Amino acid sequence: FSGADLADGSCAHPTIPGRVSPLLPANHVTMTKGTGLVHTAPAHGMEDYSVASHHQLPTDCLVDESGCFTEAAGPELKNKNVLEEGNEAVIKMLQATGSLLKEEKYVHSYPYDWRTKKPMIIRASKQWFVNTADVKAAAQDVLKKVKVIPTSAVNRMLEMLDRRTFWCISRQRCWGVP
Repeated sequence: FSGADLADGSCAHPTIPGRVSPLLPANHVTMTKGTGLVHTAPAHGMEDYSVASHHQLPTDCLVDESGCFTEAAGPELKNKNVLEEGNEAVIKMLQATGSLLKEEKYVHSYPYDWRTKKPMIIRASKQWFVNTADVKAAAQDVLKKVKVIPTSAVNRMLEMLDRRTFWCISRQRCWGVP
């Protein structure tokens, strides 16, 4: 049968008792890229997020900032690193319920951090967007107190701040925004 035959069905979540997951069609899922059926993790990828948004699904993030499962993932997974002992714990949980059909080594195409050379887990994070004259004025006042080299760049930056209509304060990168 084709994957379309399963559309609009549902299945029991394999590791969270009582949770039902819908079976949804998605254009990015094909027979040429894997099995044609995949899980959806709306908080961990753009395509999954788009599918979830289209079907008004929540974007629960079960992974914290340090790459470990949160309490919402369940007591057996809580605080385990998803790429290390978390993987092993999930495999054992699936085996225990008879839900694991096949296990094999797979090299995932995670993006890698250029600084640490470690794989990165994509996860949704909260951002704040504001559009107020107060924020703009405060930013311009603070910029006037910053020592900028060359000094001629200050006016260019002040003009750029004046033209900016939306502001995003990002907490995704601890070393700042260039």
